[in-house]
Amino acid sequence: MTAQAVNRYLVVEEALRAAAPHALLDVARVHLRQLYRADAVQLLLADYALTMLQPVAELPYTSSPIPVNGSTPGQAFGAQQAFVEHRGGTAVTVHLPVTVRGDRLGVLALDLPDVPEPGDVAELTRIAQTLGHEIVVAERDTDLYLQARRAARLTLAAEMQWQLLPGRSCRRPEYDLGGQLEPAYAIYGDNFDWSTSAEHLTLAVTNGMGEGIDAALLTNLAVNALRNARRAGVSLADQAALADQAIYGQHAGRLHVAVLLLQFELKTGRVEVIDAGSPSVWRLRDGAVECISFEDQLPLGMFEDTQYAPQEFQVRPGDRLIFVSDGVHDVASPAGERYGERALARAISVTRLLPAAQVPREILQQLSGHRSDRIAEDDAMVLCLDWHGAGA
Repeated sequence: MTAQAVNRYLVVEEALRAAAPHALLDVARVHLRQLYRADAVQLLLADYALTMLQPVAELPYTSSPIPVNGSTPGQAFGAQQAFVEHRGGTAVTVHLPVTVRGDRLGVLALDLPDVPEPGDVAELTRIAQTLGHEIVVAERDTDLYLQARRAARLTLAAEMQWQLLPGRSCRRPEYDLGGQLEPAYAIYGDNFDWSTSAEHLTLAVTNGMGEGIDAALLTNLAVNALRNARRAGVSLADQAALADQAIYGQHAGRLHVAVLLLQFELKTGRVEVIDAGSPSVWRLRDGAVECISFEDQLPLGMFEDTQYAPQEFQVRPGDRLIFVSDGVHDVASPAGERYGERALARAISVTRLLPAAQVPREILQQLSGHRSDRIAEDDAMVLCLDWHGAGA
């Protein structure tokens, strides 16, 4: 990269870091026009269902959405690479993924008078990533980008659940993660959480009983109790026990939370797991799909002072793990047929070539087809983990 190119990138980066939270796109437009001769600059953010890219605009913060499927911006979003679209003559539109550590936020689209050089495309891709980082920071102080993501109004329960998530995808050398909740605008009890350190990845898949705001409140209590225990540095079994006490102390056994709690050792692939409820685990290894069973333990909050004992299993590089809630494997078709193990195994096999971030949405779409046009009786959660192993 030339000194001029480095200076251009640094100019944009510094301007974005200094910009007001709501003005990131305006600042990006000014500098991309001056430094790269961009005729127009558009920021498209993925909606909660991951089916639409919502343009960030003036009030009410969005204009006509662009479908992910069948569009060039959708290609850039799905493939996570830049796409150059020719508009006639020498004019082009460059679509750049806006991604933060594997979490796919959307696409930055620039109209340019000429086809850019490969070095310019790489540089613009870095700018799109920097914009993504600044959006994540800015969301602490403005609702602009959260509002722009909405293709419909969220229920209050869904608002609580989406705000509780760490993200929808994550990438590290040892693994790729992707998750999705449905119905995206009316989710209530299902959720997932993750945290990584130098030695471990901890996952929690939760399903609070009940419906609507009651289920969302219960799941919020469970997730925050697990986080509080995890951040205290205690063992996986003690994390489950402390969260169990918190829920029992609040509801005295009237309500409980199904949890699948896992801790992966990044260097070895050794996994501790506590199965305290309905979420299940499926493994794709060497083309074969199988459900992994663990010893059932009591859901959190059912009884006072429940003790939990972790079990162990091993993941190998190349393994794909799929975590699903009962809203996936227990859903019935209009004829009363359960989605079942065979249909779920088939969906996992069909999506084996997709990256982890895309798998949950694809499996949930197949679930929607199984359910036909019926309104969901339960919410549903799918989380996908691709394990690469240490040194990948």
